[in-house]
Amino acid sequence: MTERNIRVQPIERGAVEDETVEIVERKGVGHPDSICDGVAEHVSEALAQAYLDRVGKVLHYNTDETQLVAGTAAPAFGGGEVVEPVYLLVVGRATKHYVDEAGDEHHIPVDAIALEAARDYLRETLPALDLETDVVVDVRLGEGSGDLQEVFGEDEQHVPEANDTSFGVGHAPLTETEELVLETERHLNGPYHDDNPAIGQDVKVMGKREGDHIDLTVAVALVDRHVPDLDAYEAEVEGVRETVASLAADYTDRDVTVHVNTADDYEEGSVYLTVTGTSAEQGDDGSVGRGNRANGLITPNRSMSMEATSGKNPVNHIGKIYNLLSTQIAESVVADVEGIRDLRVRLLSQIGRPIDQPHVADVHVVTDDDVTVDDIEADVREIVDAELADVTSITQRVIDGELGTF
Repeated sequence: MTERNIRVQPIERGAVEDETVEIVERKGVGHPDSICDGVAEHVSEALAQAYLDRVGKVLHYNTDETQLVAGTAAPAFGGGEVVEPVYLLVVGRATKHYVDEAGDEHHIPVDAIALEAARDYLRETLPALDLETDVVVDVRLGEGSGDLQEVFGEDEQHVPEANDTSFGVGHAPLTETEELVLETERHLNGPYHDDNPAIGQDVKVMGKREGDHIDLTVAVALVDRHVPDLDAYEAEVEGVRETVASLAADYTDRDVTVHVNTADDYEEGSVYLTVTGTSAEQGDDGSVGRGNRANGLITPNRSMSMEATSGKNPVNHIGKIYNLLSTQIAESVVADVEGIRDLRVRLLSQIGRPIDQPHVADVHVVTDDDVTVDDIEADVREIVDAELADVTSITQRVIDGELGTF
């Protein structure tokens, strides 16, 4: 094996934690863009597993063009209705016919597999969404071109070749603001929702740190059947505000101000009330890749890849593999190497080149004042090399649903 092109160097800036202004966003699982990400990835996992079960290997596919067209709803205190259903289109490419080495022909019902997976995901993620009346799920999966299918190869002993010349970006550790934004959404859509069914899954969190003060702007869709009147709505909003303010103390000593549903106008009776718990019911469309990056956040203070990670095949699609791997590398380095305050990993592929041999693995670090890059370079390089050597493990972890993509 040739030596990998790994570079370790200081980054030409200070740590993000020290910047005067930091902006961080997370779109929750019920946001229309996140719905598309989640459906695309769940369909991807189902197709990959079906290929493994039926032919013993993952065949070519991608479902990363999934789209959502918003419906129309008439929410009301105590319960409203969806007037026009949400339309969800699972679109992409998938191998439907395969002839194995023995000459046996296999027909894989990819459309049926995708349809079932999409409905399962919606059922699990959006409990207030009625699959019979509130959403139309459509599947349009064509077959990829022959050259794309053949790039997977027949020899499973070899590392797959990159499907494209592209790059992935990861960083670590998370800043206090990043961690707070991420955990706020997870808490509201997790333990807090379990005890408060009025909280819908469409939770969006925007964090702004200016100096040592953090403002969290939280948008929470409330489910109308659990909110009998305006007083109950106000109580739910205040409950969210108090909960997030309390949660913030677990992640930062900085001053934190929490704003919830700032577009509400109680005097006009204009509030964020929904039938289904998502703005997808009322004019808010969605697409794969328009929301969170592979680490679950949107971070304009950081370098980011514009690739849509969700729905891409996990065998050789760099847009998925390198974004997940670069994040994993960054986290591993920071966990094992002392003296690093801020780290960025950029992995660049070259089409046709084995995915464990990137065109360059570029690692930029901000060290503690008493540590230099020379002090840690060998340790960093060793971890990066080991992670690249084990790149194919990403594939099975993705299929098993162990790695989040949004």
